[in-house]
Amino acid sequence: MRCFPVLVASILLAPSAGAWSAGPGKREITRWEAPYDYSQPGVAVPYVPAKTATRRWTLCAAFPHIKDAYWLGVNYGMVDEARRLGVALRLVEAGGYPNLQIQREQLMACGSDPEVDAVILGTVSYDGLADVIAEVGRRIPVLATVNDVAAEGIAAKVGVSWYEMGRLAGEYLVRRHPGGGGEIPVAWFPGPQGAGWVPFVDRGFREAIAGSRITVRTTAWGDTAKSIQRNLVQGTLDQHPEVRYVVGNALMAEAAISVLRERGLQERIGIVATYFTPAVYRGILRGRILAAPSDAPVLQGRLSVGQAVDLLEGRTVARHVGPRVQVVDRAALKRIELDDSLAPSSFLPQFRYPATKTQ
Repeated sequence: MRCFPVLVASILLAPSAGAWSAGPGKREITRWEAPYDYSQPGVAVPYVPAKTATRRWTLCAAFPHIKDAYWLGVNYGMVDEARRLGVALRLVEAGGYPNLQIQREQLMACGSDPEVDAVILGTVSYDGLADVIAEVGRRIPVLATVNDVAAEGIAAKVGVSWYEMGRLAGEYLVRRHPGGGGEIPVAWFPGPQGAGWVPFVDRGFREAIAGSRITVRTTAWGDTAKSIQRNLVQGTLDQHPEVRYVVGNALMAEAAISVLRERGLQERIGIVATYFTPAVYRGILRGRILAAPSDAPVLQGRLSVGQAVDLLEGRTVARHVGPRVQVVDRAALKRIELDDSLAPSSFLPQFRYPATKTQ
């Protein structure tokens, strides 16, 4: 078994000449000194891109799916960083959060491939792959990306607190309706039950609105496919016409724009998302979505590839880092770095870098 040193970095390495960067002072990321423990606040540090690899390592990334623009952004960040660092990247996707067994098989296949040097896992389940992670991790490092996962067997992680994402969405609504007055009923669409991130975003949102005028009138769970979320929004509005806001996952927010327009409700019911996608961005820009926290999925993809390369190269590695979460509303669009959150409109899912002839 090969050994890969993992050290908690006290400082970040200086960038190499020509490294991708937005310039000094443009980006800060968060580093957790106690890795994987979101109960402790992270430390703000400058983002310094990884140095170019000295070998052409092969990374295998396993995604829950790539059917929405959020994971497309992660894919773009990974591919672009693999190109910059000079490493190869493969991508597999499970097709959705219900497909735990598919992802278990994909992770095992990545881990048993002698050409693969490290696996980057965006998991469909918090603890449903623990045994496979442990087995694969005995041969090569397994790094977590984006979605929360049990820490056992994980070599390093890129992610943010999904509790914070939910909390920020809830606090945004509380600020819109301060003081006394009647209840403000909302419909809550956290996402798929069983997905690793959903319990945290759910708890963060509910705790943020506790004791306020904001009240969850109904909760609708479901996979983050736009057709599923559209059906959930329609059914919820049929049963609860009194709601003032629909709040939840980005695919719900995207679908809700057209549902509310069709019903003539866009001026009476507001939309708040719990994460940021190109369609959410357009909705905010046009005044159809009020706000969404952004956890910079493109930057998370870059960070994950850089973290894996540093690990394989034996460099000092911060075991747990993530972008700084920001709430984006119309006023904030002027201040945020959109390239950290949104892939170029021309980018299509890329399952191999360098691309193969059959792709």
